[in-house]
Amino acid sequence: VENIGEIIGNYRESIKEGDEPEITVITDGSRILGLGDLGMNGMGIPVGKLQLYVAAAGLNPDRCLPIVLDFGTDTDKYLEDPLYLGIRQHRPSDTEFYAAANKVIGALHQAFPNMFIQFEDFSTEHAFGLLEHWRHRALCFNDDIQGTGCVILGGFISAVEQAGIPPKDQRILFVGAGSAGVGVAKQLVDYFVIAHGIPEAEAKAMFWFVDSRGMITANRGDRLAQHKVYFAREDNGSTQCASIEEALEYVRPTALVGLSTIYKAFSEKILIRMSEINTQSRPIVFPLSNPETKAECSFEEAMRCTDNRVLFASGTAFPEYTANGRVYVPGQGNNMYVFPAIGLGAVLCKPTCITDTMIYAVSKALAASLNEQEKADGELYPRIERIREVSAELAAAFIRQAVNEGLAKDQMWISMAGDKDLVAEVRRFMWLPAETFEQLRQCCPHTHHHPVMPHHHEE
Repeated sequence: VENIGEIIGNYRESIKEGDEPEITVITDGSRILGLGDLGMNGMGIPVGKLQLYVAAAGLNPDRCLPIVLDFGTDTDKYLEDPLYLGIRQHRPSDTEFYAAANKVIGALHQAFPNMFIQFEDFSTEHAFGLLEHWRHRALCFNDDIQGTGCVILGGFISAVEQAGIPPKDQRILFVGAGSAGVGVAKQLVDYFVIAHGIPEAEAKAMFWFVDSRGMITANRGDRLAQHKVYFAREDNGSTQCASIEEALEYVRPTALVGLSTIYKAFSEKILIRMSEINTQSRPIVFPLSNPETKAECSFEEAMRCTDNRVLFASGTAFPEYTANGRVYVPGQGNNMYVFPAIGLGAVLCKPTCITDTMIYAVSKALAASLNEQEKADGELYPRIERIREVSAELAAAFIRQAVNEGLAKDQMWISMAGDKDLVAEVRRFMWLPAETFEQLRQCCPHTHHHPVMPHHHEE
């Protein structure tokens, strides 16, 4: 790490102008959802994530840079595995971690000041710490915190519109209080403040959290992790809830959101009780943990236990459900709806940083992207088959917001932000694989050099 500035500087000098990376996904493999601390084995995460940026939003694959910070692993089976490719040591202290990680990120930002940096699958404390340190210093984004919050907010906006009660009457119970859960909740607070004019203190009071020790309160008796403090209840008096069931009776929620990675945490008993509590409105149930073996409940269970009234979105894909001759399609709150569009928007208009209001603009655009058929079917998200079309709309919303805030630096997009053809122009800049060599030579307007057509000489 000591020489990382020089190493990245040498890498920068070896790249032709116009070929420098536009986007990097960077992880240390320490907290991969559903899989834990993989160490160096987490390399597939940034590679796979960048493939989704390419497929869903047309980022140029030649200008994507996947990075794993090999800081060791605390998973003993990898340290003992003779085929493990990473360094064989336990993870460093927080002080060592931040010193090393900040040196790498600083060197990357110095070499490529316009590059979009996406943090991925860092441990909860480090995820928040890195984002807090870098969010106003570099063009960066944490998908676990901001991306999850953004896509869930998009679906939640649609659900609130269909729930049948005023937004201010929502009471939202979160099960799981890691970086993703708290990130989602903070963006929902912003939504209630911005869209419905609810003061922040009142909006925050619409949320309750349950973690492995029960309902999170300021007087629970344990030391709360820093990211949990904001939502810790101070109005509970002497009441403490040790389980989801107890919290359900105490809170009487209109919405139940799971980011616990606990399989079947929303039991049939809990789902039936949610339906009983919400007779005047449609209950909102979002089991967001994935993969399916970590999901809090399935779509079929949620439908069956609520007489098919549930407004549902999950983190994993569930099959359609048929009842009374009607086919119901589950909403999947997959980050793939938003992070590719955020990356594309950032690469194009080059804002100095990414603000909460830019993320909020993308959530609003996601909720607005449903077509008439999707709305008629009561769906909360657009069909995934339309992902590139939706990505263009969301990237355009991001660019408009960045320009409105005076943070965009690319003059072309600044001048186009008010143009009604902005979405079409964004689409023109989305990379597509070429079908012929001639097309390859002519496509991709944001690539500045093209291969020369070969000459064929007849013998």
